Amino acid sequence: MSTKKALLPLLVCALFTFACRYIVLPEGIDTGSGGGKGWSAVATSVKSEAGNLRIELTIRNETNDWSAMQAVAGKPAILSADGKTTNCDTVVVSTGGHRLAPGFQMRGFTGGTRAEPVLQPLYVECPGAEPTPGATLAIQYVYYTGWYNYYEPEANKGEGTLEVNLDEIATDLTYPIAQPVEGLIKPPDAEITAINDVVLTLTNVERTDSGLRFSWKTANPGEYPSYVHIGIPPVIGADGIIYGIYETPDLASVPITPAGGEAEWTTEVAVPSDATGLYILLSVETGKQRLYANYAIDITDK
Repeated sequence: MSTKKALLPLLVCALFTFACRYIVLPEGIDTGSGGGKGWSAVATSVKSEAGNLRIELTIRNETNDWSAMQAVAGKPAILSADGKTTNCDTVVVSTGGHRLAPGFQMRGFTGGTRAEPVLQPLYVECPGAEPTPGATLAIQYVYYTGWYNYYEPEANKGEGTLEVNLDEIATDLTYPIAQPVEGLIKPPDAEITAINDVVLTLTNVERTDSGLRFSWKTANPGEYPSYVHIGIPPVIGADGIIYGIYETPDLASVPITPAGGEAEWTTEVAVPSDATGLYILLSVETGKQRLYANYAIDITDK
């Protein structure tokens, strides 16, 4: 739903009883779908492995908005070749729960658990199939666009089918930006207005033995203390992999920002030392509790 249609004051209570106040979403912000055409996919590898056909994929966000997607659970991909069809039950095609920026593309994400993360490439496996000229692959998927609302996680839901021509193998893709979007990328020192007009800033990025450490600061101009949840932001870089286990942003603890004061904290994400061209995929609690806007932060010089 467009914010322009919902500018009545919203009574929002913070996490403690004395911080209730009226909040309106900023003028001109739309939390709904961007009206794009959905997601697309291309094959980056098609080869036989142990009697099966393994098809590795890159997916691109063409929704014109931030979006998460996943193949429909329990639905096989359909391989069509020589007038026959094959059900491909192994389908690992998703954003790993994350919202990806419009115009971005990816080829994998971090799965597993925080204690035991696993890099998961996007692929489909078809039993008993062989590479065949003229073959195509169809994958049914669902996607969600716009801001993430904890209370309505399936808001702005869409459905579609990825149609992949297996004769066309993409070998020269550039990650993560496939199609630049004007005004999308924010500089690392950008001031981001969060819930209750608190201003969030990334103050430092440093490499660690295991990845990256981000230092964050919030400044609260208001009369009430406030929390600003951002979760543990992941990154995506020139290899097309999203690094960082997906969790809803409210699960990570953050310090309270006192009225008229500031707060500081850090987050970390495991990233290979040779990962380059990185962007932070940042979700910021904005407008009201557990409603998250999305930002792509440029840290490509780190």
